[in-house]
Order: sequence, then structure tokens, then C-alpha cells
Amino acid sequence: MAVNVDVAHSEAIAQALGRTTDATVDLRAKPRVHERLIKLALFLCGIVSVLTTIGIVVVLGRESIAFFTRTSWENTNKPIVTEVDEAMTTFEIGTSGAALEVGERIRLGDEVMRITSLDGTLMTVERALDGTSAQTHREGLSIETASSVSLREFFTNTKWAPQIGEFGVLPLLNSTLMISGIAMLVAIPLGLSAAIFMSEYASPRLRGIVKPLLEILAGVPTVVFGYFALTFMTPLLRAILGDGTVKIFNTASAGIVVGILIIPLISSMAEDALHAVPQSLREASYGLGATRLETSLKVVFPAALSGIIAALIVAVSRAIGETMIVAIAAGAGPNFTFNPFESAETMTGHIARISGGDLSYDSIDYNSIFAIGLTLFAMTLLLNLLSRQVIKRFREVY
Repeated sequence: MAVNVDVAHSEAIAQALGRTTDATVDLRAKPRVHERLIKLALFLCGIVSVLTTIGIVVVLGRESIAFFTRTSWENTNKPIVTEVDEAMTTFEIGTSGAALEVGERIRLGDEVMRITSLDGTLMTVERALDGTSAQTHREGLSIETASSVSLREFFTNTKWAPQIGEFGVLPLLNSTLMISGIAMLVAIPLGLSAAIFMSEYASPRLRGIVKPLLEILAGVPTVVFGYFALTFMTPLLRAILGDGTVKIFNTASAGIVVGILIIPLISSMAEDALHAVPQSLREASYGLGATRLETSLKVVFPAALSGIIAALIVAVSRAIGETMIVAIAAGAGPNFTFNPFESAETMTGHIARISGGDLSYDSIDYNSIFAIGLTLFAMTLLLNLLSRQVIKRFREVY
């Protein structure tokens, strides 16, 4: 039954109850200064993170551009036969030394020139390039040729020797990927097995004990892992496979120990993803007669696949960026090899080794560090973008 109460009656009832019927009651939220301060602090933290990333990219990009655009001059041991005055554009050169080509930039003293034609020992040049001035050059002065590192040479050359002008990053890249691959072969089965055990088999009490103990590995300094690889893993491999097969410094022992290092990362992130799967899926599987193993592998694991793949990609990024283990156990010289039992230097190991040496600022060796660093940054960026796409593709929402 509906009850109609007119305005006069409602006001009388309100007065009787000691309440007001004022329609101008302010229902807006009261200002909370501490929440605004927290919001501002979080916003500033985000801005600092973004600006830091931009700063890293700018520094790497600027120094890398300087590396690829830098011109170095190499002595050809090819002399000029006669004295060259300021007005001469054609002169005779010797037959000894390295060969020259038309269009090549050369230098005599401080003057930069470009070869326009070659006719036996007669060379015609365009003089006073790059802001230099035409000068008189004495007889017998050796010709220098210009050289610079191209992207094609950087990514295709199989030799890295800055002392002789060889800047092929493939040896460093190859050893980095080899060690990362070995590490993932070790970490994926062990890390995922530990995650499935903690999520599906361990009691809450046992999980609370095992997970912190496993994550202790993540707190061990990597330099300790490096000496563990050198003093334990390498002798173990040499005892099994022979001293002639396994070198003292090798990528296999470094890769195995890097895999041990990233086990806690995979197991912790994968376990969190498995633990987030609703219990109702497990109960439905048990109700249909599935065993615990079948439920774990065929129901829970696929449901948590996006989080598990994200954990694996983060682990790959961690393996690629590892420095101390590879610097100690893998070797201290670039070596383009696919044999995991030989020594080879990784990108991070090379940066750590030569950056601590006697490098002059703004030299080509100095700039090469940033070119390698930019390559590493690009690799990890691509992995992160891939991780986002994988999560978007396989994410399950319950």
C-alpha cells in the first residue's frame, strides 16, 4: 500500500525529530590535503622515472651518433713523390703502401682532400675540404685515408678490435645470446617447477617458508655468483667433459650460473600468476575427476599463461643485462664462436672491462661503449614491448 505524505506533514515530522529540511546541504567531498600530497608525490615519482629514461636514451643516442659519425685517419704508407704547393690539384704519388680509390677522402698534413681521378701514379684531388685550408706539403709525406664505422659494419662484422679499427658487434652479441639461452634452459624448468609446487602442492605454511628461502638467491651479490661459476661450476664441467674440452673461462659455466641467478625471478612471478587463478577453476577440474597434476598443467597453467610468459621475458632481459658473472667466468676477449666451452666476452662484460681501463674521453673506443649500450637498450626495449603484446594476447580476465 502506497503512503502519500504532503510537504507540511514531512516538515512537521522533521521538526519533531529535530532535523532540518534545508535543501542547501553541501554534499561535496571535504578537501583532504594529505591525499593530494600523496597524489602529487606519486606523480612526481612517475615524472622522475620518465625523465630518467629519456635522459638515458639521450646520452646513449648522442654518444652513439658520435661513434658512427666519427672520422678516423689511417696511414696508408703511400707517399707523395714531389712537393705539392697550395695551387696544385694533380700530383704524383708513390707505388708503395695501400691502394686508393676515386671518391675517397684523404688527408695530407692538416688538409683534407677528395680523390676525383686516378691515372697510374697521377692523382687529381679536390682540395681544402671540411673547413681546412690549402697548404704546401713536402715531398715524401704519407697519405692518410678516412674511415668511419657504418651500421652495416657494426652489425655484420665478426671481429671486434678497436685497436685496429674493427668494430663488429657480432662476437659480443653472439656470446650474450648464448649465455642467455643457456641460462633460460636452466632457469625455465627449475623456476616453473618450483612455482607449480608452491602454488598447487605446498601447504600455506610450507609455501610461506619455501618462497622466502628461494628468493634469498636474488639477494646474493652477483660477484659471488661469478666466483662460484669460476671456482665450482667450471671445475665441475672440466671434470665431467675433460680439461681439453672445457676452457677455464667459458660461456657454459657462466650461462648455468646466470640461470641459477634468475630462478627466483621466474619462480616468484610465475607463482604469483598461478596463485591468482580462481580456486573455482581448480574445484571444477577436481569435480570432473582430474588429478592434481592434470589440473595444474591443463587448467591452472594455461589460465596463468600471460603472467608466466611475462615472467620469462623479464628473466631473459635480466640474463642479457647480467654483468659480473660473465665478466668473471666467461672470458675477457671477444670471440665469435658457437662452442659454449670456449671463452667469449659479452656486451656487458666488455663494457665493464674497457670502461675501467685507461680510455681517453671522447675517443672512438669511449664512444663505442655507448653504441654497445644502445644496442642492449634496444634489445631490452623490444623484449618489454613483446611482453606487453603477449600479456595483451593471452591475458584471462575472471
